Order: sequence, then C-alpha cells, then structure tokens
Amino acid sequence: MAQLGDFRTRVVTASIIGPAALLCIWWGGYWWSGLILLCMVGLGWEWVRLCGGSSRRLPGFLVPGVTLLAATSTILGWPVLALVVLLAGAGAAWAIGPSGGLPPFWLGLGVMYIGLAGVALLVLRHDPDVGRNNVVFLFLVIWASDISAYLAGRSLGGPKLAPRVSPNKTWSGSLGGLLGAVSVGVLVAMLIGAEVSIWQAALVAAVLGVATQSGDMFESWMKRRSGVKDSSGLLPGHGGLLDRLDGVLAASPVAALIALIGGPGGDLWRWI
Repeated sequence: MAQLGDFRTRVVTASIIGPAALLCIWWGGYWWSGLILLCMVGLGWEWVRLCGGSSRRLPGFLVPGVTLLAATSTILGWPVLALVVLLAGAGAAWAIGPSGGLPPFWLGLGVMYIGLAGVALLVLRHDPDVGRNNVVFLFLVIWASDISAYLAGRSLGGPKLAPRVSPNKTWSGSLGGLLGAVSVGVLVAMLIGAEVSIWQAALVAAVLGVATQSGDMFESWMKRRSGVKDSSGLLPGHGGLLDRLDGVLAASPVAALIALIGGPGGDLWRWI
C-alpha cells in the first residue's frame, strides 16, 4: 500500500509540473524566463545541500546567486556576459571555498554545471524563429530517454551498467533509453519540421540521449557521494529538482552547441 501511495503521489506531481513546464515552453517570454530563474534558485540550493553547506551564506550562496545572475544577463540579451559571470563565479567559489568549509571544486562545478544549462535553455527558447520547436524537441527527447530507460531496465533487467556509480542502471535500460530517444526525436522532427533528414534527426537525438543518460549517472553518483537518496523533497514523490532535471542539465548545453553550429534560425535536427 505504501508503494501504491508513492506511485499516486508521483503521478499527481508529474501531472502538475509536466503540463506547467510545457505551457511555459509554449508561451516563452516571461513565462519561460521566470521558470528558468526559479529553477536556478532551487537547483543551486540543492547542489549546496549535497555539498554539505548552506546557500544562505558564502561560499554556498555563490551557486544559486551566480547562476541566477547569469540567467538574468541572458534574459537581458547578454549571453556572453553570462558566461563571464559564470567563470568569475566559479573562480570565486574556488577561492572562497576552503575558508568557508565547503569543497571548492564542487562549488565551482555547480556554478558552471547549473549555470550553463540555464543559459543554454534561455538562448535556445529565445530564438524567435525556431526557439519553441527546438526546446520542445529537446524536452521530448529527454523525457523519452528517461521513460524508455526505466521501462526497459525494469522489464528486461540484465547486467549492470556501472554499479559503482549507479547500482540500479542496466545495459538494457541504457540501450532502451537510447532507442526511445532516437525514435521520439525522429517522430517529433517529422511532425513539426520540414525537409527532415531522418539520419540527421536520429543522430542529434542519439547525442542528446547519451547526454541525458550521462547527466542521470552523474547525479546518481553525486547522491551516493553525499549519502542521500534524493537531492531534496521539493517535488513530492520525485525527490528534488536535481533528481528530475539531471538529464536536462547535461543535454541542454549540448543542444545549444548544436544550435550554435547550425546557426541562428535553424532546427536542432538540421544542424548541417
């Protein structure tokens, strides 16, 4: 009965945050910017918590504070300044960390890891021509990877992928997640794009799928390192924002890089 109750809680939470996120993606503008700013604060707080510190004072405050400042700079149209802010913030975390009692490397990594994802998501969505389609494509590929990996791993089982990093991950789940990401990526590209190259769409979706799984593995390792099951309890039944956005944090900078290679106004799945 307890497991059934947990499942119901997960479903209720997902039924709220999923459509809300999609609406913010669809509407863009202040809605999307506000969501990203809110996530920056929550993710930064959880990261410092995993490091064993408090974000209410230095050096822990640097993680949510600097990432929030970088996201704000991007919203104002200064993404290059945002990158400078992130580099400076990571350097400050490295310098202050030892005297503040928190691990400087992990604080600096948190500034860059969370901040780059926030900047990438804002830059992607703010493209006036293809922003909405590209972010929808990105999120549907990430969600397909997560869901397919979970279903394949649970139903097929088999050898563990990296038991020292994440003891529950299996090769079958990883391959199932990759197949799900590619299948959904191609389907979405065909539905919302024009002149779609199936091979290009499949390649981009595969790269994003691998990045998604890498983010999942990294966050699992972080939690094992910190000795916790969830990054926080912000999302009932799901844990914290880091638990739910681990794939997004890793995949969004990759998507932004692909978009940069393809040039402004280009669909992610047509990157050359």
